[in-house]
Amino acid sequence: MKNRIIPFLLLSLGLTASAYAQDVIRLQTCRDDLMGKQVDSLKNLYSKDGYILLKEASINMESEFEMPVVIPLTEGSWYQFIFIGDITSRLYEVRMYDWNERQVIFQQKRWGDVDGNIISYSYIPKFSEFHMMKPVQVNKQKKKNLCGYVMLFKKTGAENNTQPGN
Repeated sequence: MKNRIIPFLLLSLGLTASAYAQDVIRLQTCRDDLMGKQVDSLKNLYSKDGYILLKEASINMESEFEMPVVIPLTEGSWYQFIFIGDITSRLYEVRMYDWNERQVIFQQKRWGDVDGNIISYSYIPKFSEFHMMKPVQVNKQKKKNLCGYVMLFKKTGAENNTQPGN
């Protein structure tokens, strides 16, 4: 009797697990030629200011939905974060939280701003811990396939005393 129940339980667990797997958010990349030019320009600018690129990713986003990005940061290091949103969106926001879920950064840009689709900010963590960056953009047409791009730079060497060109 036990030999018949075990395969049935394993099959049931497998079906249940696959049903729940449908709800997982998966990071998907996107491609935008204008955004690619902005990315290349910013990489060049920050590398000249003494930063090294640690992480970058293009992300497929949906209007009004945050895309959480978890990153480990080292105490006392100088970081530069950049989020580039789809040029057709009208509002861009980035919030960053420390390990204790305290908001440490909030920036918002609007479509009409000079650098409206780019949010860039510096941050020096007080503790070595994970932080969560949450970019969001609001699009006029409520698009589901908005392109976004995030980059994380770290200041290197003796250049730590100069503020980068934002």
